[in-house]
Amino acid sequence: MDQIELQKDSGFIDELEVKLENDEPLSSWELFRMAYEAEQTTMAPTFEGLKALDYLPHMEFLDHQIDSAKQVVEEMSGRAILADEVGLGKTIEAGLILKEYMLRGLVRKALILVPASLVNQWAKELNGKFFIPAIAHRKNYGWDQCDVMITSIDTAKRSPHKEQIQEIDYDFILIDEAHKLKNHKTKNFAFVRSLKKKYCLLLTATPVQNQLVEIFNLVSILKPGHLGDFDSFLDRFGKDRKRIKQDAYLKQLVQKVMIRNTRNSTQMDTIKRNIESIWIEFTDQEKDVYTQLESMTAAFPAFSKITLLRELCSSKEACFLSLQKMATDEARVEFIKPIAEKLGQLPSNSKAEKVLELIKRIGDEKVIIFTEYRATQLYLQWYLKENGISSVPFRGGFKKGKKDWMKQLFENHAQVLIATEAGGEGINLQFCNHLINYDLPWNPMRLEQRIGRIHRYGQKNDVFIYNLAIHGTVEEHIMTLLYEKINLFEQVIGQLDQILDELNISDIESEIKNIFNESSSAGETRIKLDNLSSIIKMTQDQAEQEEERYGN
Repeated sequence: MDQIELQKDSGFIDELEVKLENDEPLSSWELFRMAYEAEQTTMAPTFEGLKALDYLPHMEFLDHQIDSAKQVVEEMSGRAILADEVGLGKTIEAGLILKEYMLRGLVRKALILVPASLVNQWAKELNGKFFIPAIAHRKNYGWDQCDVMITSIDTAKRSPHKEQIQEIDYDFILIDEAHKLKNHKTKNFAFVRSLKKKYCLLLTATPVQNQLVEIFNLVSILKPGHLGDFDSFLDRFGKDRKRIKQDAYLKQLVQKVMIRNTRNSTQMDTIKRNIESIWIEFTDQEKDVYTQLESMTAAFPAFSKITLLRELCSSKEACFLSLQKMATDEARVEFIKPIAEKLGQLPSNSKAEKVLELIKRIGDEKVIIFTEYRATQLYLQWYLKENGISSVPFRGGFKKGKKDWMKQLFENHAQVLIATEAGGEGINLQFCNHLINYDLPWNPMRLEQRIGRIHRYGQKNDVFIYNLAIHGTVEEHIMTLLYEKINLFEQVIGQLDQILDELNISDIESEIKNIFNESSSAGETRIKLDNLSSIIKMTQDQAEQEEERYGN
């Protein structure tokens, strides 16, 4: 290979030396004045107010979003936990803060770590709403080649990405779903702590889930030492998360690094939830199959029987597929075969018919249907198509690109989106305000995630939630004793995890399953569920009284 000849142009240096020796002006006054005025437009004499608002006239920010951004910039030195309730626009607040620092010339290099399913959504929001040139990371992208990079923490912490990222001095780092860093012994926590950063935002709706030390861990990412060292923090405050409200000094320290807006204290409270419980009666044939399945205690373990009953309430297809998998056991074939035959002979699905009736009642508006089972999802898509209603599926097995495609098809073409639980998080559907809970989840926190897809920042209309349940089945127990008794439909379930922790219940879904498994009759099940809901209601009332006593 021939050598490359380099030629040095010393003209500029020679000219500069002559001007310096002769004390001549380096440029004309007019050019200097223009450069000076141009630089002034990018400078802010103080850290009061937000310059970014002048550059985003197309955006309609809520008051709490502007106030939060100003507080982070003016009072928190760009290091904060944004802990608003689900759907209040933490992403908008974060985008506004990033835009502000970029306009001030204080941020050039930024890393945004979000769940893998939200990478494309973050890129779209930052580019489309804030004109921030953010890029979703791809295999052939170098970490030092793009100024604003978005990726998942799982990708970022793997070699060789990890080593390359740790070498970069970032001006700004953002971590979404930051509550996943609550354990200081995890690799995720260690990785984030190791990053070089000037400004840092942590986004989470649940900054303290179980123990008080979780807030210590999050704060130590932002400002190491702000709450002291680990041992002294435990000695002084213990592990009880109530202390964050009861101890005035601790509360003051946390408020210096954390902002939490609630739906009741913001303009979002003007968007109302309209809840409708829709009861369904099984046909005689459906009821016969359900009763036969319910009485077959010998053939199946209690857990399997409950699963089959829930599936039958959803669709015969979901139940049939599970029975097929169980039929590999010779001892069960004689029990399964007659039920499977009866399932195949069922001429209709009462719940699906009610959904069709409901959609026709709603009219031409967009509707989301949530089901627990993929087999039901496929059946509903076929059933709606047979009745002239267009729909698209959304489930966890889809890659990011396909999820985005399904969302676009729903927004621009189809009337209905049929989602499994994967649609309960990571997809924003403010253009829709009707949601049908075809199958009620046994974990109310998942219900809140579902509703949060439409009852969130950007929603202009009241939202309508329709909850379906079949009389005389396991669904009736869940509807009446869990949801309606403790009024979970009408309120945001932001404090339920704290209530369960008070009761030493790690997982409400498992607790309900245990009740069904350990009960010898439907009556015993009802009594135990009634007791559970009563205890939750009582603890909930006590928590609300303490909230009023100690303040937000």
